[in-house]
Amino acid sequence: MEGIYATAAIWLGLAVLATIVAYHLRISIALVEICVGVGAAALAERFLGPGALGSNLEWLRFLASAGAVMLTFLAGAELDPTVISSKKKEVFVVGLVGFMAPFLGCAASARFLLHWSTQASWLAGVALSTTSMAVVYAVLLETGFNKTEFGKGILGACFINDLGTVIALGILFAPFSSRTVFFVFASIVVLALFPFATSLLTRVYGYRTAAIRAKWINLVLFGLGALALWSGSEAVLPAYVAGMLLAKFAAREEHWVRRMRTLTVGFLTPFYFLRAGTLVSLPALIAAPTVLLFLLVSKVISKVFGLFPIIGVFRKEPSEQWYYTLMMSTGLTFGSISALYGFSHSIITRDQYSYLVAAVIASAVIPTLVAGLLFLPKHLLKAPIQQKDPKKAFATRALVAEGGIDEE
Repeated sequence: MEGIYATAAIWLGLAVLATIVAYHLRISIALVEICVGVGAAALAERFLGPGALGSNLEWLRFLASAGAVMLTFLAGAELDPTVISSKKKEVFVVGLVGFMAPFLGCAASARFLLHWSTQASWLAGVALSTTSMAVVYAVLLETGFNKTEFGKGILGACFINDLGTVIALGILFAPFSSRTVFFVFASIVVLALFPFATSLLTRVYGYRTAAIRAKWINLVLFGLGALALWSGSEAVLPAYVAGMLLAKFAAREEHWVRRMRTLTVGFLTPFYFLRAGTLVSLPALIAAPTVLLFLLVSKVISKVFGLFPIIGVFRKEPSEQWYYTLMMSTGLTFGSISALYGFSHSIITRDQYSYLVAAVIASAVIPTLVAGLLFLPKHLLKAPIQQKDPKKAFATRALVAEGGIDEE
């Protein structure tokens, strides 16, 4: 047991380090955690041997997965149904193009320029077609865009983009079986009753120290996650839909949402983002950096050329167009999941897996950094976020993200 506590302490120490670095650099904590994970894994492997950080320990993988599930749920809960309904054309068009452009572009590049097999090329297209709901939501939460119609539109488009990725993975590779049918049917029934049951439990048992709402929501998310994994799908997909269904409930229960954010951002997501970084093998990438660079450039270019003119139809301000496009160019959760699925089922080799995961993680870091440093549409942010003192503004955003203060 002491080994588990020691490993957890090391990982949380890395999370604290990442938070300090993010504060001074004034960039997303999630991105810094990924980079810290890459560096920590390289140092640990160099001096202590492979697996020294325990990235593949079952309990740590569970915490990382739980972080992704909870963050995805919160991202769905941030969506305002009224805003999404008024922006449904934008959300569906941007999301669909955001999936199709890199899916076809990256698959063609891997097949005809890297000379990968047909199956491996399609897998590369799927893995690189994604956006990262976790990274995008974390960034929007820190900047304050999660409360704006601009940010809610981005989140909606991300969902449609990733939904296309999941469907493509299922059609091309995942077996369709009776388990899939049972999972879909059970999810429809549970999610249809979810808002009503949550409101009922809140009305009868809520506002007590027992925190029944948090327990109930975790029960539903983990139960659906178990069914998803059992059927061959992924746990984060029903979590996002569940969050969307509770968007109106979350809007009424702001204090509860902040407490859920504190648990998620303060404890669970560091394991997710740090572990994503530890999966990258620097020696393999150093041996063939051009493959990584090629995959990354293929994804970003196909996203930009596909999305920028489409987003320009809905957004006329250049900074908004570029920020929107670059946020949609990120990738992490479903990209790494797709790559791992391909490797586990012998669709791609270990080297191909390393290149894809590294390209996916790089796409979570580089477009987001460029967007935040060069194209942040500050005119859309509320006054408390636009303070003259950047350190004070960052501190305000951090407290908001952790549920310490109100944004108003």
